[in-house]
Amino acid sequence: MRLDKYLKVSRLIKRRTVANEACDAGRVSVNGKTVKASYEVKVGDEIEIGFGDRSVRARILRVQENVRKEEAEDMFEYL
Repeated sequence: MRLDKYLKVSRLIKRRTVANEACDAGRVSVNGKTVKASYEVKVGDEIEIGFGDRSVRARILRVQENVRKEEAEDMFEYL
């Protein structure tokens, strides 16, 4: 699954266009490397997203195309 879509489906970022823009601006890294929105994520990857002066780190636990809102939090764990 593409990184921008994963960020939207897992609800780490609300909208896919915002996720895409964050990737293009270089604010998203996977396993310590800045990546583009088209990067294919897999279970075990560690994502870091920069939001202004703070950042969020999470590890991917599941990759699914469609997820209900209640189950979205089970797709990753905060680090």
